Amino acid sequence: MTNKRILVLGGGFAGIDCTRALESHFKKDKEAEITLVSEDNFLLFTPMLPQVASGMIETRHIVMPTRQLCKKARFYEGKIKNIDPYGKRVTLYGTNEKRGISLGYDYLIVALGSQTNFFGNKSVEIYAYTMKTLNDAVVLRNRVIDMLEQAENETNPILRQSLLTFVIVGGGFAGIETAGELLDFMHDAKKHYPHIHENEIKVIILEALPSILPGFSERLAQFTKDKMIQRGIEIMLNTLVVNFDGSEVIIKDAVDPTKTPVKDKTLSSIQTKTLVWTAGVTPVDTIKNSVFKTERGRIIVNEFLEIPDFPGVYVIGDCSLAIDPSTKKPYPPTAQNAEAQGKTAAYNIFAGINGRQKKKIEYHSKGQMAIIGKRTGIASIFGMNIHGFLAWWIWRSIYLSKIPRVDKRLRVLLDWTADLFFDRDISRLKILRKEPPVDYRELDEVDDVW
Repeated sequence: MTNKRILVLGGGFAGIDCTRALESHFKKDKEAEITLVSEDNFLLFTPMLPQVASGMIETRHIVMPTRQLCKKARFYEGKIKNIDPYGKRVTLYGTNEKRGISLGYDYLIVALGSQTNFFGNKSVEIYAYTMKTLNDAVVLRNRVIDMLEQAENETNPILRQSLLTFVIVGGGFAGIETAGELLDFMHDAKKHYPHIHENEIKVIILEALPSILPGFSERLAQFTKDKMIQRGIEIMLNTLVVNFDGSEVIIKDAVDPTKTPVKDKTLSSIQTKTLVWTAGVTPVDTIKNSVFKTERGRIIVNEFLEIPDFPGVYVIGDCSLAIDPSTKKPYPPTAQNAEAQGKTAAYNIFAGINGRQKKKIEYHSKGQMAIIGKRTGIASIFGMNIHGFLAWWIWRSIYLSKIPRVDKRLRVLLDWTADLFFDRDISRLKILRKEPPVDYRELDEVDDVW
């Protein structure tokens, strides 16, 4: 029996890049069995999610079918129920359409990514909108259109203003880009709503830290803040969300724990029907409930991305706690880092099977970029800080080149071109929530039926 059964869990940037690298390393080895498991049968190009929410890019144009990207690997679409590193088996949930499956492995790569972190705020978790998945972007777009429709004919001024007030929690990449895209969308759409005036539309960003865009230079962050305020976006720093009931956001001032507060924190409120939460991520529950040693929810790995207690088990991407030897801090949960770790883990498995020296993880950021609306962006590349139209153009060029399929690049490019000449579609697509899956008994991999 072959000892080259390689199982990859997760179909995000880390998992797909790792699987493709494995396919390249083992393309001439017929004994190698590569298996990929993911909840979705596509790779989502997450940097362009805000543009899907604003209607600039069509939904299907930022998803790449997994089976077209990974052609040698066997693919299972399913949700992970349990990881057993002692028995070297992974169990997938069953549903009313398919039975559960148990997969064995010799080498395991865990690339399950992350989920939205609400920091224990249950009220926000219930009522807030998020920007993590393709469904999130579509639902948020529908919500914005619905609010415009309701506000157009609403005569109560207080209710009308709450319908046209949109609160974004989080001043990082996702929050800033989402705020900019939503404002662009609503300003473009208002021509179809004659009773809504531009000054009635409010977009507010709440950030708990003293500045937005942590990780960028102070100059670029300040430029972004000034530009967004100039466009009419309100930015509230040092602000924490206490509660949200679907109609009102309760906020309070954040206090630096290293300093003594000079006054008591007072509560205030914002009347809004729509709150978008982009304030952080946390590893998925499967990771938190596993037997692996974790710190802050992420699995502890060595310099080879391998779990010390379980040789042959590698963890990459957002759920991996790998320490950068130069900074002594964990590597950031970015797409760049995920791709680099995916390639490193794939090589180390290849090296381990063929008796070669493994590689230590080496990741150096190539830069950071963000678009903030209306053909304006910021970029920090190779030590240079760029802002304005040039940064916006660089963002588009680089991210377009990173889309892994030529046909999808062309479709996105056509979407961008069409946006220059035509209004964005304001049709609201009704999305129904599907029933939660029911768990059924498991099958061994030799007995699975599809």
